[in-house]
Amino acid sequence: MREYFIRRFLLIPPTLLGVTLIVFAITRLVPGGPIEHFLEEAQKASEGASSSGGQMPGGMNEEQIEKLEEEYGYDKPIFISYLQWLGVLPRERFISKADFRPVGGDKIGTGDLIKDPENEVLLVLKNDGRQVMVRREEKEIKGAVFVSSDMTLSEDTDLGGWQFRIETVDDRKKRWADRNKEPVDKAPQNYDDRVVGYKRTYAGILQGRLGVSTEFGDPVWSLIKDRIPIALYFGILTALITYGISLPLGILKAIKHRSAVDNLTSVLIFIGYAIPGFALGAVMLIYLGARGGWFPLFGLTSTDFSQMNFFEQVKDLAHHTVLPLTCYVIGGFAWLTMMMKNNLMENLATDYVRTAVAKGVSFRSAVFKHAFRNSIIPIASTMGQLITMIVGGSILIESVFDIQGFGLLQYQALLGRDQTVIMGTLTIAAALLLIGNVLSDIIVAIIDPRVKFN
Repeated sequence: MREYFIRRFLLIPPTLLGVTLIVFAITRLVPGGPIEHFLEEAQKASEGASSSGGQMPGGMNEEQIEKLEEEYGYDKPIFISYLQWLGVLPRERFISKADFRPVGGDKIGTGDLIKDPENEVLLVLKNDGRQVMVRREEKEIKGAVFVSSDMTLSEDTDLGGWQFRIETVDDRKKRWADRNKEPVDKAPQNYDDRVVGYKRTYAGILQGRLGVSTEFGDPVWSLIKDRIPIALYFGILTALITYGISLPLGILKAIKHRSAVDNLTSVLIFIGYAIPGFALGAVMLIYLGARGGWFPLFGLTSTDFSQMNFFEQVKDLAHHTVLPLTCYVIGGFAWLTMMMKNNLMENLATDYVRTAVAKGVSFRSAVFKHAFRNSIIPIASTMGQLITMIVGGSILIESVFDIQGFGLLQYQALLGRDQTVIMGTLTIAAALLLIGNVLSDIIVAIIDPRVKFN
């Protein structure tokens, strides 16, 4: 059995790798990525400014689009970008870019800075504002020197490792053609050669980095980390309440089959089946929140939560928790209760239970010592998946109640076409699901000694 679980755990990394590759390819190939999102937002801003008489320029120019492509890895093939996201291949961290063009009146001290506009360009380092003069000969970089001294970038202790490359006119036209799915000959004719300063760095999931959100501007792991406590709060409460009520109720319904108790509880369970959690939440918000004023309409705490004492905080948290927790519980409660009842009734009708009763074992003992253990096995096979439920939350329920949990983060990422957040959340969810499946097997093996994994 030990060898079996070792193999299962060893299969998790390659399985997760395959899942993330498929998801990454889908997010890249499906139209409507972050670049398109930025273009749409710029267009909307432009239309709004023009309608209101503002001075905001319309759309985004090619330089801005190319900058976004480089920042989010859309200037490279999918597989290369995926390996960079993993951290297997280095990323190019850009420090500055500029076209080969005259700089006009830009001067430092006395005298014009650019002597040969055809073969010289001034770069400004983003980290400290220092200027670097880059010179070329026939598309080849010949030198990159700080303007304030003759020191090259490679000699600088703080900026060692920086490199430069030339992007020719043909390179930029090809990128435009690939992005717009048009022939190269239709590309704009006003492109110039440009120089790109960059430094190779490994910054992927293997280095513990999930990227930076395009929607929020924060590191993805920071966003997820802030949501996990909320997800754990609702997930653990939901699991405890669901299993704490459903299992005893399922046993009672099986023992009292076709009785008044069974029929009455079945009505409630069927209602739970029929009503989605988010729909119930919307109804409760209207009648118990907006109209009745008994419960808050959104959020997990009040605005003055930090100013309350401990007991007031507990009361406020419980007050905000009642409605969303009810929505979380209702779906799982109905399914689990009926599953427990049906499994137990099936085992109560078996020969080994009748034999035990015939030998003098009390019905209570036959139920709890014999039938219950076998009835819980199918349920135990799904317990490992609780990890995903506990952390993942519910997109729709959290959206209805405006709870800043893991589910709402995924929903906001989808709306904002935030590929980095989508990949980060799905990676964590997939990893938890795979681990949960292994834990389910372990739980089944503990409950049922007859199970032998080879």
